[in-house]
Amino acid sequence: MVNSLDNNPPHQVVIVGGGFGGLYAAKTLAKAAVNVTLIDKRNFHLFQPLLYQVATGALSPADISSPLRSVLSKSKNTKVLLGEVNNIDPEAQKVIVGDEAIAYDTLIVATGAKHSYFGKDNWEEFAPGLKTVEDAIEMRSRIFSAFEAAENETDPEKRRAWLTFVIVGGGPTGVELAGAIAELANQTLKEDFRNIDTSEAKILLLEGLDRILPPFAPELSQEAEASLTRLGVVVQTKTLVTNIANDVVTLKQGDEVKEIASKTVLWAAGVKASAMGKVLAEHTGAECDRAGRIIVEPDLSIKGHPNIFVVGDLANFSHQNGKPLPGVAPVAKQEGEYVATLVQNRLAGKNLPPFAYTDHGSLAMIGHNSAVVDLGFTKLKGFVAWLFWLFIHIYFLIEFNNKLVVMIQWAWSYFTRNRGARLITGKETVTEFVISDRNNYSADNKQPVNV
Repeated sequence: MVNSLDNNPPHQVVIVGGGFGGLYAAKTLAKAAVNVTLIDKRNFHLFQPLLYQVATGALSPADISSPLRSVLSKSKNTKVLLGEVNNIDPEAQKVIVGDEAIAYDTLIVATGAKHSYFGKDNWEEFAPGLKTVEDAIEMRSRIFSAFEAAENETDPEKRRAWLTFVIVGGGPTGVELAGAIAELANQTLKEDFRNIDTSEAKILLLEGLDRILPPFAPELSQEAEASLTRLGVVVQTKTLVTNIANDVVTLKQGDEVKEIASKTVLWAAGVKASAMGKVLAEHTGAECDRAGRIIVEPDLSIKGHPNIFVVGDLANFSHQNGKPLPGVAPVAKQEGEYVATLVQNRLAGKNLPPFAYTDHGSLAMIGHNSAVVDLGFTKLKGFVAWLFWLFIHIYFLIEFNNKLVVMIQWAWSYFTRNRGARLITGKETVTEFVISDRNNYSADNKQPVNV
């Protein structure tokens, strides 16, 4: 902890959330003359951009996770507290963690976002999203359980439903999931089963807009769609999901309504703010957008509360080009670093210009030797883009051991086409899952189409 040289206690900075925004704020304050308390309900930082690789068996959760205490062990002015902030008192300048009140002079909230079903929260049971380790493990179990169930299924129609994978949302997460599942079916698992041909699996990628990867340049969206098509993925744009229930996905394409039989539906279509957004709004009077994000000032503070900052996916920063910044790791990282620098400048009696995000580009992995990269000044695709994607993701992994392990795993997968983390975990075994499905099957159900 920082020892004060006068009678004034050191400035207390409380950071809520150990994601990219919170962690990089803490790292930037590592040598500042302040005391930092980082609070998170998890004891690790999660590298979310690679969660889809956990979901598809390429990596294990520990490969993309770093213990917060380990990451910040050399930051002697910083302590890590395992807990969940459930309330805030802006007047007393305290956050409430359980029964404990922790005082702050500066508060940085970086609690991120979770997946949104646009008011259809009952869909979550049938279509898990991908934001946490638990989400990735659940998704992994569903994907590999589907192949196992198909192997044991004798009814051709039900077998097709097990081998039909529907991914809702054509952003980077949906595109990367679709490509990874296609490679599983066509390469990794092709020789592993005896009763099914895994290459007959149907992978559908659904997007409501007129092209996938909407933030990318149109030519890169076209390249991504072409690459996915070569892998066997069926890309359907201008497609809205109107219902998910009973192993059936209902779609609307213009005036046409279709029903797709699928036992594995994966959600990558939208996000909404974490619960802290509502807490902040109630106690500070902050304005929220439709997704529950806090609308922040140009310096990322809350209006009327210059010592409370919101960074990352929880923040709606629309001061740069009139549109909110995207909910991606580089935005959260830069915002966390900016606020930490602003705090130090204020304590030194200096000013700092408003926050300005520097967009270094967008990336999406399509499959083996294939990716798209939009750097603004140049656009890459194919093998060169794939190498660039690998380098950037290795570079931004937090700890050296994660970088080394992931490099080794990727090198092994590249030459063997094998994925070593294909574990099915959970309370319910595959056998129980299949038996339950058979018992619940009704011959009176509608017969959806298979695309």
